[in-house]
This record gives sequence, structure tokens and C-alpha cells, in this order.
Amino acid sequence: MQLNDLPTANEAGNTESNTDHQLTIAGKTYGSRLLVGTGKYRDFDETRAAVDASGTSIVTVTIRRVNIGQHQHEPNLLDAVPPSQFTILPNTGGCFNAKDAVYTLQMARELLGGHSLVKLEVLGDEKTLFPNMPETLKAAETLIKDGFDVMVYCSDDPIQAKMLEDMGCVAIMPLASLIGSGMGILNPWNLSLIIEQTKVPVIVDAGVGTASDAAIALELGCDGVLMNTAIAKAQDPIRMALAMRDAVRAGRNAYLAGRMPKRFSASPSSPMAGLMA
Repeated sequence: MQLNDLPTANEAGNTESNTDHQLTIAGKTYGSRLLVGTGKYRDFDETRAAVDASGTSIVTVTIRRVNIGQHQHEPNLLDAVPPSQFTILPNTGGCFNAKDAVYTLQMARELLGGHSLVKLEVLGDEKTLFPNMPETLKAAETLIKDGFDVMVYCSDDPIQAKMLEDMGCVAIMPLASLIGSGMGILNPWNLSLIIEQTKVPVIVDAGVGTASDAAIALELGCDGVLMNTAIAKAQDPIRMALAMRDAVRAGRNAYLAGRMPKRFSASPSSPMAGLMA
């Protein structure tokens, strides 16, 4: 059989559809389960090229670091990544208490014309960038009461995650490992507990280092992955964005296909019965 004679996926009875790779948050459906950040790129042109290569629909922006109109005489990210083409997800990176986080997202809402979908991120300290959960809970409660749809960066503690979901957060975003560390998923057991109990989307946020990390997150049953540094600081960001796009789709397909059971003994690839002597 020649290579061109091989059946395509659909001809072979593949049941994959685009809906398998869509992500619904707060009642709106997006075309990709990969969310990407916009920091650390060489310039806005590289940012746009990586965003396009990733196939993402949701682009997150750190309001305290990136200009989306708050500085009128400086280059504006929204000229490169316009809201007409992407959902802009403002985040509170750099905030260390609830008050600053709430103020930052209220400012973002004004800049983005009443946009309500936001990512809450309240950090504990500058060394670990670990989430400050008491301040996160306090900020989430205030923002939800103020009409925001809150996606929330949090620890991989199932109890805290449940509290945030019960409060009304529209997506739970536990860390895989420390922000920018590239260490991948360090505690898949905690992550699995969160996935098992959570009704809103669970999106791994922080710590992804390479494509296999993203695939593992989706294989575990996460609804999506958010990343920035893994793409922006790759030697070739555009190629890494492509790799992440494909990894997220591969991980989702593997999850839906259902992996074979693990076993502690060997099993021949072909049946042993009926072998010719």
C-alpha cells in the first residue's frame, strides 16, 4: 500500500468533530481549548504570529503590564490582537491583594467597553507567585457581586477550588506548577480530584513547559490549558505555538478515546492462541 492509499481519519470511521475541541465558558463557546498570554514576546508582531499559530480564541492580557488603551501615546496590544477577532481576557497578574485585583479588573472593564469575562489572579509573594487564596476568595466574591464572570487562578487544593465554584466562578484554574517554571504538572492526583468534583470548566494555568505537559493536562480530563512563557520563551515561539495547538487537540482526543488500562504484567500485541508449531 502506498502512503496516498492510506485511509484518512474520517474514512477510517473516526468520530472526531470540531465540537470535541470547543470550550464553553459562561455560556459562550470558543473554538479552541488553548488559551494564551501576550507577555514576554519580542514585539507585538511576534505576539500576533504566535497567537495565530496557536489557534486560540481567547487571549489573556496582564492589565498592569500591557497597554490596551490606558496609555494613549504608547503602542496598543489591541491594534495587533483586536477584540473583533479574539476574546480579550484581562487578568490581574502583579496584584498581591484583593483590593488591587478588583480595581484592576474594574479599570479593564471600562477600557474594554463593559467586558465581563475576566481572569482573577492574586499572588502571595514575588518569589513563588503562588496564589494568595484568602485574598483570591475575597476578590472573587466582590467581583461576582459586581457582575463579572470570574475565571480564577488558584492552588491545586480541591477544597479551595470547591469554595470558588460554589461562590459562582465560571472557570477554575489550578496551577500545574509555579508560574513561569516550566515544570509541568507536579500533582496530577490533586488535579484529578478537582476535575472529578467540578461542574464548570477546569483549565490548567501556570507551569506548562512543553507540548507533552499540555497533552497530559487534557488527557487527565482538564477542559483547557492557559500558557504564556512556554510559548513566548521557546527558541522558536511560532513553532512552539503550533506544537501546543496540536498537543491540546491530541490530549483531548486521547481523553475521549479512553486509554488502555495499566497492568503490571506483559500482554502480547498479537494473540498467542493458534500459533503454528
